[in-house]
Amino acid sequence: MSDGALSIEELIEAVRARGVRPSVADHLSTDVSLSVKSIEGVRAYLDALEPHDVARGGEFCWHDPLWRELPDELAARFTHRLGSLHAVRIPGATHPLSMFHRALPDELTPAAYMAHHLDDLERLAAEMPVDILAHPTLLPLPLRNLPVDELWSDALEERLVDALFRADIAFEISNRYRPHERLVKRAHERGVQLSLGSDGHTGAQVGDLAFPFEMAMRVGAEESALFDPYVHGTRASR
Repeated sequence: MSDGALSIEELIEAVRARGVRPSVADHLSTDVSLSVKSIEGVRAYLDALEPHDVARGGEFCWHDPLWRELPDELAARFTHRLGSLHAVRIPGATHPLSMFHRALPDELTPAAYMAHHLDDLERLAAEMPVDILAHPTLLPLPLRNLPVDELWSDALEERLVDALFRADIAFEISNRYRPHERLVKRAHERGVQLSLGSDGHTGAQVGDLAFPFEMAMRVGAEESALFDPYVHGTRASR
């Protein structure tokens, strides 16, 4: 109901054909161009999902106010909720810096940006009532081709996994925005649950968990370390 290409029925069929249990987590945000943008829209979204055998997720933006306005009765209808850092607050800037902006502000170095990025990730984990941090390594477009070691120091990785551990939020191994193995291993060894996500929008993408599953196995994760929305979500009912 946001930027996906399939109906609910088509998504379920495509995902089950891959041997994966179907789950929907649409964009629920006033600041994503193609998204569910209102409380009334969230209610209609959940109403549409409930007749189907599908986990009912929702992806909320940290910088957007919609998640703060969600009534408890609607929050309780989700099997799980995801939090995304789609924009980061830069001190002195008028608006948060979007992950899809094509340039960094003048004089903002990659290292300085990453410090602000981790500040907002820690705030998200401390304040946002979500079960999963979606695509934890998503960064602004100008930084995505830089070597991992130029961006993610040991100290920054420790800050991220510690924040998730304290908040009991799972780390998504995203098939679309793939995290580096060192960070996934660090999260697993810290005791953070791992969530396997396709971040699929098309028939060719939905339910494709080959990379996330392989990565989870590579870092030694057993089944008990994997997030199950029917067992571990939603924080609204904990």
